[in-house]
Amino acid sequence: ALHSSSDGADFMGSWMEQELSGCSFADKRLGDRFGVLMQQLSEGIGRTIPLACGDWANTKAAYRFLDNDRVSEREILAGHFQATQERFAAVDGPILVLHDTTEFSFTRENTQAVGLTRKVASGHKDKDGRPRMHTMCGILMHSSLAVTTDGLPLGLAGIKLWTRKKFKGTNALAGRGLDGAKHTVNATRIPIEEKESIRWLENVRQSTANLGDATRCVHIGDRESDIYELFCECESLGTNFVFRTCVDRRAEDGEQTVDEMMDEQCVKGVHRIEVMDDKGNPSIAVLEIKYHKMTVCPPIGKEKRYGNLELTVIHATERGTPKDRKPIEWKLITNLPVTCKADAIEKLAWYALRWKIEMFHKILKSGCRAEDSKLRTAERLANLIAMMCILAWRVLWLTMLNRVSGDLPAKLVFTDIEMKLLEHLVPTRSGSRKKTVGRFLTLLARLGGYLNRKQDLPPGNMVLWRGMSRLTDIHL
Repeated sequence: ALHSSSDGADFMGSWMEQELSGCSFADKRLGDRFGVLMQQLSEGIGRTIPLACGDWANTKAAYRFLDNDRVSEREILAGHFQATQERFAAVDGPILVLHDTTEFSFTRENTQAVGLTRKVASGHKDKDGRPRMHTMCGILMHSSLAVTTDGLPLGLAGIKLWTRKKFKGTNALAGRGLDGAKHTVNATRIPIEEKESIRWLENVRQSTANLGDATRCVHIGDRESDIYELFCECESLGTNFVFRTCVDRRAEDGEQTVDEMMDEQCVKGVHRIEVMDDKGNPSIAVLEIKYHKMTVCPPIGKEKRYGNLELTVIHATERGTPKDRKPIEWKLITNLPVTCKADAIEKLAWYALRWKIEMFHKILKSGCRAEDSKLRTAERLANLIAMMCILAWRVLWLTMLNRVSGDLPAKLVFTDIEMKLLEHLVPTRSGSRKKTVGRFLTLLARLGGYLNRKQDLPPGNMVLWRGMSRLTDIHL
């Protein structure tokens, strides 16, 4: 059923069969339809459901599948999670689990059917001159992407999709006292189970369980992950983390703070890295590195539930004031040992790979065009986004495989038909004609508009997904 949707039955079929083989639905017919629909979407990344399905019968079947009460993102991604675990087991060394949240916005009249995300200024002002606000509807997704320390994405290890019945945050926590004045509840005193940030803990549990070896996992998060309960959750699971911090927490006996203790530390190393400014020009940044192991205390009001933790704090601060960009100032916290400058640089390099999950989200929105869907309910949209996650991972994997392991045999990625078509369609200069992954991914990117000049960077995800779409059309 996985390869019966078109005359191109074997086209890119082997990888998809691996990603879907672990799926189990309540009804075999649902599994068959899932395979057909995934094949149709993969053959037209970025197309609408009617355009990808080709006719009304297949389109109606796709709508029924996405609207079925027995289908959820859990069943859709079960096979991909299993394939990710197999790739995880086949690779040695630590694996980074990148966490981040993104938002899918949709324009709908019935916001209750899709859900709320936030309020934004509409561009108009009321009679008092204040900007008018209007409600955005859509879906939020917190995803966990497993990557090697070289940056090769192994697949999703966890995902959570949700909508809001009402807005969360400081406004939702505000109330009025007996005097009629507005009072705001201290967010740090609210149990984590009552806050939306519980998603961080849930995804750490899910991704650690799916990968199966907590000691090899290193969870990476931006400043939104600076949650003390999350640190404790990682400790209880026996897994590792490197999170960026924004809160100046109490340390040691509670009379000092983390920043005060780090100010007392001397610079233990200098590290030079190449960075891009706001105009895309490269420059060299010189970072002063400090690191120190200390006792970190829980927030006041949660001391009875959570104990102190022995963690290492790393500060990397750029010397001077650069032009055309903000200076680098990273404050990281980890439960991994940091005993020398090399250890600190390693943790900084791991955190720097966090941007790959933002690439993954970009592919979902710009390549798969998830926000262009006209489905009317949050449940249908969540199922469609879960399917697109598998396709987005595949595009990102191809992009990074070219940069990390371009010398691998091309047959690991491409079929014989694909290689013959690419060699026939894309003119090449005389030279090496080795059948490597790097060579054929470059041919695929050229089909999508990549120029392949000497000064060009390796092809990115945009030209690769355009090339994949064109190659599929030509094959069919």
